[in-house]
Amino acid sequence: MPVTALIPFKPANPKTRLSCVLDLDERIQFARLMLADVIDAVKGAGCTPRIISTDEYTCPIAAVDVIPGGLNETLNALLAKTDEKILIIMTDVPLATVEAVKRMIKTRKKIAIAPGRGGGTNAIYISKGSTFRVDYYGASFLKHARIAKERGLSCEVVDSFSLSTDIDEKEDLVELLIHGHGRSREYLENLGFSLSIEKGRVGVTRPERSGSGLL
Repeated sequence: MPVTALIPFKPANPKTRLSCVLDLDERIQFARLMLADVIDAVKGAGCTPRIISTDEYTCPIAAVDVIPGGLNETLNALLAKTDEKILIIMTDVPLATVEAVKRMIKTRKKIAIAPGRGGGTNAIYISKGSTFRVDYYGASFLKHARIAKERGLSCEVVDSFSLSTDIDEKEDLVELLIHGHGRSREYLENLGFSLSIEKGRVGVTRPERSGSGLL
C-alpha cells in the first residue's frame, strides 16, 4: 500500500518573512510552486500526496483537505484515526528529491525524522500513524525524538541536505538558486533573482520587482 504523504499548506499570506523581497501575490505564487516541487518529489517516490490546507485551495495534482485548525491538533487527529504508513513533509522544502523521500519511507525503523535547520522537523515518516503524535514548533526535532523513545518506537535520523533546507528567509533563497531544479527556482529566476557575492559571502539580488500571475 502506498505511503500517504501529508503536506500542511497555508495558501493565504504565506512566507511573510520573505516580504522584503516578494510582494503578496509573488509570495502566494512562490508558496504554490514550492508545494508543487514537494508533490513531485513524494509522487516520484511512490507516495500519495494529500494536502492539508488551512484555507480553500484547489490543486490539480493532489487531493486537498481544508482543515482550518492548528498544525499539531490537525495532524494528531488524522494520525489517531489511521494505522497506515504516513509521511509528513513540510511545504517549504523545494529541494526535496525522490531519492531523499525514498530513503525516509524505506527505513527499517518505526520512525524516521529529517531535521530542519535550527531544531525543526522538515519530514517525519511513521510506519503506523496511530502509534505516534507530533509536536511542532520550537525544537520539534528533539520533541519528536523524545516521543519516539517514550513510546518504544525505533527511530532513524535521516541526514539529508535536500530535506533539511527549508525556505523561510531571504538568505535561504541562495540554496534554492544554487541547488534547485524545480518550478520554484525557475520562478525566482523569471522574477530576476540571481546570486551575488559581496565580501566573500553569497547572497541574492533582484534588480527589478516585476508582477506575477497566479496559477
